[in-house]
Amino acid sequence: MYRVVVADHRSPRDGDFIEIIGNYNPLTEPATFFVDEEKVLKWLKYGAKPTDTVLRLLSKGGVMDKFKPAAVKKVRATKPRKTKPTVKTKSTTEESS
Repeated sequence: MYRVVVADHRSPRDGDFIEIIGNYNPLTEPATFFVDEEKVLKWLKYGAKPTDTVLRLLSKGGVMDKFKPAAVKKVRATKPRKTKPTVKTKSTTEESS
């Protein structure tokens, strides 16, 4: 059985953690995964970034569908800038022989 925890990225992998938010047991049939959704959503809003494995488990469990990041900004469509065409002209002061 594995614990799903919130940890500081500077702490060692097996070091201290901030909070236990769930657990995962891949040995049961089917595999059991439990997380406290309120805590997960709270930490995601604070800016926590889940590992690839936890992100996959949260997506499977439907928790990521409930998370709407606040930092996502809508990008407006911008008009292309008008550029002045550069025209090359021949010199009008040609010498004639």
